[in-house]
Amino acid sequence: MIRNGVSAGSFEEMVRKAYVDEAFLIAAKNQKKTTISGVSAQTGLSRKEVKRLHELVEPHNVKVEQKYNRAVRVISGWCNDDNFIDAQGNAKTLPLSDEGDSFAALVKQYSGDITPKAMLDLLLNAECIKIEDNMAHLVKQAYVPGKDSAEVIRILGVDTSELLNTIDHNLVDVDNNKRFQRKVSSALLNKHATEEFKKLSNKQSQALLEQLDAWLTQNEVEPDDENACYVSLGIYYYEQ
Repeated sequence: MIRNGVSAGSFEEMVRKAYVDEAFLIAAKNQKKTTISGVSAQTGLSRKEVKRLHELVEPHNVKVEQKYNRAVRVISGWCNDDNFIDAQGNAKTLPLSDEGDSFAALVKQYSGDITPKAMLDLLLNAECIKIEDNMAHLVKQAYVPGKDSAEVIRILGVDTSELLNTIDHNLVDVDNNKRFQRKVSSALLNKHATEEFKKLSNKQSQALLEQLDAWLTQNEVEPDDENACYVSLGIYYYEQ
């Protein structure tokens, strides 16, 4: 959190909000009526604070989520697409023009409806790229938004929360409705093969996620549609 510029105040506010929201959510799932006083007793927060946080509207931002997903996709394409990597498998330096294998071409291929200029500003703000002589250089392969503590916390927390919720669901499920949760691992991999496995897993994972993202896009409804719901499928790489 400190490394990403998240202040203690920003973190504390979001934790308080999460406690209050979760207390109301648990009551709703159990079909029990709850009150401000009840949540106050559960969370240890004052009734005034519970009321304030409960009424605090957090923009769940489909747009923010989309912006994050598109930025990740652009960087991943830059690092894995044969058109945008060199013979050594490194991300090429890309011209900003519209000609050939350019930054504009990369963005058009991987960002959906976000314009090259908007994506350029997004990645510059996150310090993922630098511009020299009208050429874009990738300097950081992990996208974390810059200068926005709340958004940083959200992104750092969402993936962890979703994985933990999936594990919890699978532990307590009694209706044979477990969610997909799998991994491959080895404690005996030759350390000289680590980079090769990383590149292989990056490439194949990216291809799968692009296929699933395209399917999701084709089956989306409007944000205010009562049939709209949230789903996700995440892939992570770990080594020690």
